[in-house]
Amino acid sequence: MSFHVSKSVKVVLAGICATAMLASVAACGTTDESDQSATPKSSASNTSSVKKDDKIAAMLPDSIKKDGKFTVGTSPDYAPAEFLDKDGKTPIGYEMDIAKAVSAVFGLKFDPTSAEFDSIMPGVGSKYDVGISGFTMDPARKDAGEFVSFMNEGATFVVQKGNPKKLSTDDLCGHSIAVQTGTVHETTVKDLSQKCVASGKKAIDIQSMKEQTVVATNVSTGKADAFLADSPVSGYAVKKSDGGLEFLGKTFNMTPEAVVVKKGDMQTAKAVQAAIQKLIDDGTYMKILKSWGSESGAVKEAKINNYDDIK
Repeated sequence: MSFHVSKSVKVVLAGICATAMLASVAACGTTDESDQSATPKSSASNTSSVKKDDKIAAMLPDSIKKDGKFTVGTSPDYAPAEFLDKDGKTPIGYEMDIAKAVSAVFGLKFDPTSAEFDSIMPGVGSKYDVGISGFTMDPARKDAGEFVSFMNEGATFVVQKGNPKKLSTDDLCGHSIAVQTGTVHETTVKDLSQKCVASGKKAIDIQSMKEQTVVATNVSTGKADAFLADSPVSGYAVKKSDGGLEFLGKTFNMTPEAVVVKKGDMQTAKAVQAAIQKLIDDGTYMKILKSWGSESGAVKEAKINNYDDIK
């Protein structure tokens, strides 16, 4: 796969084969309909033992603590990171478990608030205390917030089983690629399309959708030739498709995934970093990731604005 470094996304092949990624993801769902298998058996106990840490809680600004809630903006359509449980209203997933555990460390009630993905970041600091919704540390977002990283993610293309359009990651020009609106994957595909045009080829038909479930459905139904998403999300969709979807190429764009904090609010960023680090150190963090089959992206240290770690 021959990508070049762009202004907003540094791209390199991670060398992880698609079948290995498939083996690492949870065998649950990404369809619009939730089911009994959506929640891992261990999920309910992932955060039950987490207690308030008075020292870390004291790090939070009073403006966040005063209402007794930790309000998290999220777009619950990105399984297995965040999606709706079988009741159709409760956000679950590995990011939601981590957010709930962080809330417990702060001694606050976990308050997940659903929103469209591209509206979350502008609302952090006003509507939401933080944003947790598959946000990766794209350098183009530097001025939009402070980022507390807690795992590493890559990106993977997905096509219909058998790759009927005979796509190649070396040349996607003229094909239709679905992405979720506002994600770094949208930026990646836009960059690729510009390169197509610059080389005299047809532009990529970029299908930008508000919800990841629609992105995956468009490929399943043939409305789009492929989609691009975070590697665990792509793997989750492939697993749930019962043989209808498959990976195209290898995982690339290895990038830290992060909690978004209001730009300039380093007090909250440091408190979130300390809370996540506590969860990493006491084993809660790994317990959560393993229950969702997402441990391949685990890190040993939570960091703030660690753009140097982008590969």
